[in-house]
Amino acid sequence: MKSSISRRTYKAIYRLLDRVSPIDGDCGSLCGAACCTCSYEPEDIGFIAKGDENADKYMGIYLLPGEEKIHERKDSPWIDWGFIKAEEYEFPESWHGRVSFIQCKTAPRCPRKSRPIQCRTFPLSPYFDSNGVFHIIISVDDLPYSCPLIEERMELKDEFIQATYTAWKHLVRDPLIADLVEMDSEIIDEEGKEIIIKR
Repeated sequence: MKSSISRRTYKAIYRLLDRVSPIDGDCGSLCGAACCTCSYEPEDIGFIAKGDENADKYMGIYLLPGEEKIHERKDSPWIDWGFIKAEEYEFPESWHGRVSFIQCKTAPRCPRKSRPIQCRTFPLSPYFDSNGVFHIIISVDDLPYSCPLIEERMELKDEFIQATYTAWKHLVRDPLIADLVEMDSEIIDEEGKEIIIKR
């Protein structure tokens, strides 16, 4: 898959998100970094890094199209890299070929400045309403762990919400990412989940 987002743009988005956090301090301190360290069954995610005897002890996440441009494999010993075929998983029809799937081998002590977009913007998610208007909402994904930010409806910092909105607003200019957000939004609507719009 060829993304229209350049390495330079991804780096700018990372820098923007480096300056903000959902709350004062590291939100991972509230839950023991549950999103990085919770246990799960391999079939829950459909992929485990090959050759790592500890692979079932840490979570993983897929990178957005083009996001791998700013993660040099030789400079990222903390990451286990894997690849999955888009056609074999629940991705938009426009997605073809390999999708990068990474797992942090040092969780919860990953380099914070190297976290992927979806880690940086959690617990917020991009969403298109039925009129095609773009929003940022509190994530409604089914998670294998409990996130205090979501469960306790904690107040998120305004600058985090704004930076996340700005980042995703740029990202959905890429047709592949827009297709992903549209697909996820349709699933949310079909399932009738409660939506909390933050921006």
